Amino acid sequence: MTFKQSVLKTVYPVLMKAGKWFGVKGGIEKNEHNVKPVKPVYELAATANDGTEICFSGFKGKWVLIVNTASDCGYTEQFTELERLHELYKDSLVVVAFPSNDFKEQEKGSDEDIASFCKLNFNVRFTLTKKSPVVKGENQHPVYRWLTNKYENGWNDKAPEWNFSKYLINQQGILTHYFGPAVSPLSNDITNNL
Repeated sequence: MTFKQSVLKTVYPVLMKAGKWFGVKGGIEKNEHNVKPVKPVYELAATANDGTEICFSGFKGKWVLIVNTASDCGYTEQFTELERLHELYKDSLVVVAFPSNDFKEQEKGSDEDIASFCKLNFNVRFTLTKKSPVVKGENQHPVYRWLTNKYENGWNDKAPEWNFSKYLINQQGILTHYFGPAVSPLSNDITNNL
């Protein structure tokens, strides 16, 4: 862990409290009318950090939490919470992290560096993909294009506001929620929906 990462780890609790107090990056969007996707999420795929293919069709019948991550962010400590969530709900939930360098270049490392950092510092065992663009644009990963385009997911246009934005998909492949970065993966906002 770099000096900067150590400082960010120390600052994380303050950052989370500030998010609660001031509502910064803690927004929640909900699929109030249970709108079904136009394009099934189960048609999507991604490439895992180790190069293997991740077919979303294999997630049928499980909740899926998708989160964009970065190693040099004030929210990086959420890797601990994501791993805990993964352990608590491993029979019914799949956590998929998309490392991204879209926000202030906070994920500069290679895929190998990212995997090593996550394993050594947070004992991450949930799924990591290859580093990918998650913000809207021509290079946006197809999974994030689905998550942020209501003409594909049925209702949501909300793009990640920062690293550690979260999207929850239910067991039927319906996008149910968007959670801002300041929403803890272990918060009742997330766990009460699983």
